[in-house]
Amino acid sequence: MGTVLPALAPHVRYDLGGTDQTVGFVLGIFSFVALAGRLVSGPLADRRGRKIAFLTGLLSCALAGLAYLLPMGVAGAYLGRILQGLGEACLYTGAAAWVVEVAGIHRSGEALGYLSSGIWGGISAGPVVGQWLGTFSRAAQMQVIAALIAFAIVTRVGECYEPAPRTGKRRWVPRALLAPGIAVGLVNVHYPVIAGFLVLHLARHGNSGPMAFSAYALLILLSRFFLGGLPDRIQPGSIYYGGLAAMALGLIALATGPHRAVAVSAAALLGFGFSFPWSSIASTVLKKTPSSQRGSVVGVLSAFYDLFVGVSSFAAGAVASRFGYAATFVMATAALGGAAIAGRFVFTADDTEGGVAGEEYWEPDSVEAD
Repeated sequence: MGTVLPALAPHVRYDLGGTDQTVGFVLGIFSFVALAGRLVSGPLADRRGRKIAFLTGLLSCALAGLAYLLPMGVAGAYLGRILQGLGEACLYTGAAAWVVEVAGIHRSGEALGYLSSGIWGGISAGPVVGQWLGTFSRAAQMQVIAALIAFAIVTRVGECYEPAPRTGKRRWVPRALLAPGIAVGLVNVHYPVIAGFLVLHLARHGNSGPMAFSAYALLILLSRFFLGGLPDRIQPGSIYYGGLAAMALGLIALATGPHRAVAVSAAALLGFGFSFPWSSIASTVLKKTPSSQRGSVVGVLSAFYDLFVGVSSFAAGAVASRFGYAATFVMATAALGGAAIAGRFVFTADDTEGGVAGEEYWEPDSVEAD
């Protein structure tokens, strides 16, 4: 996906003749499909195993690359994003629950950091590979090949997982996950702005968009790989708010349309800050969650990400059409203020682990079941 993603907005805008609003819709439909997919992939990972969910996601990602190659115009881009959304939902939910179990819950922040470094390693290298390949169609072919190679690798990895039996009625969204979910969602409002409009915005200010996007992804990769364990060792609330502050500074600087050096530095600062909120929240919540429910909880938290990214993709397209690209960065900065407020309900003062009130993902049928 990293090879295709930076080229997707220019492909839709220029090769396929779409508008800025079309770019927002193509980017946004991914999140709404992924949102529905999270609610399926979480129970799939808990009942059938993490590996099955992971493999399902990789296969869908390969099909997404094929869809981009179909001679369907903008419809092909929509189909590719739909399949990519389903693939991302299954892939990440299965992988996240799996790595936490392998590492141990006490190292959940570090485990999620390593997983994210794998994801952002591909996204940071993707623009370089895509530029070397030269065309969008070759980048799509690269996605197909990469997904199939990953599928083959995962089939060779053993998994020891025995699902726990269900004892009651399933809660789609437990109350205890509302504040963490909203915080995750608001933090990620900036992502469709970066994915959809960073290159287009900076094209008018030195054309540093591809380099800035690579710096953004590279800092996420490095920070999550080397610093992903910070929420396990330091108060996660402090890590969370420090990340928000760095993100806000980076977004404000990018909104001004700076020259190349400042733009790349601001994007790197944004990526550095973005490295910490997710692991801080996820590790806090997962430490309160039974093993048999972690896949579903990861799915719910990720669903909030998809919901907010999807809505903000459409909103960013509308804002860009009416007020210009710089206004989308202001919109993303304002969302961080909301994330700071939501974080107050996640990282409570009376909980040294920074946890939320424990609440079962499954509602027992009776007192005896509880």
